Amino acid sequence: MGKVVAVANQKGGVGKTTTAINLSSAIALEGKSVLLIDMDPQGNATSGLGIDHGSLKNTTYSCLAKISTIQESSMATSVPGLSLLPANSDLAGAEIELVNIEGRESHLKSIINEIRATYDFIFLDCPPALGILTINALTAADSVLIPVQCEYYAMEGLTRLIRSIDLVRQSFNSSLDLEGIVLTMFDSRNSLARQVAEQVRAHFIDKVYHAVIPRNVSLAEAPSYGRPGILYNVASAGSQSYVHLAKEFIAHGEKSPR
Repeated sequence: MGKVVAVANQKGGVGKTTTAINLSSAIALEGKSVLLIDMDPQGNATSGLGIDHGSLKNTTYSCLAKISTIQESSMATSVPGLSLLPANSDLAGAEIELVNIEGRESHLKSIINEIRATYDFIFLDCPPALGILTINALTAADSVLIPVQCEYYAMEGLTRLIRSIDLVRQSFNSSLDLEGIVLTMFDSRNSLARQVAEQVRAHFIDKVYHAVIPRNVSLAEAPSYGRPGILYNVASAGSQSYVHLAKEFIAHGEKSPR
């Protein structure tokens, strides 16, 4: 059975989608079979992998609406071993349509369970809000991976998110685990960034990955070319940080919890 990991943060602009794209790509390049599900109506993971929103017929929305299956809707990407369930603005309608469905919080889980055995890992790129789509993702997930930007309000936002995860754990998914915390957009020249990184590590200790994602031009440019950073410029510091993160992520899964 494939492991389902939600990549989530209620705050936007923290490198969430960049992490979802590049970590899933790097893990696929390690020889694993990976599915990335775009759960954000903005569809940034979709466009970041070079898929045109306007060309889509079957999407995350059509799967949630039971119009199509994940098998029918997922597509190959430029990364060997990585498939994508794409999303576009249609997914915003699911927020409204799921409200009146019984068991709406576990709707995604039932769909994913049909294909879990097909993949080694399934990553869910969540929207930057704790709405019904994110709750569905957290209910379906085995664990949640949290990208945290090294900035002033990082600890405050992270604490709120952990509380939200606890609420989901209490109400919908008692086995939801904290996979880990990834420090993103790190600038070693910035004393505040160093201080925030130290605070996060001191508070969450072994739940913080050793690999740190730096601010990097190649990672910022790659989405406009429809390619993951690790294909756009594999030699860049940003790409190499995701390669290291992928190895650490896989190793973590092969040994006892940190």
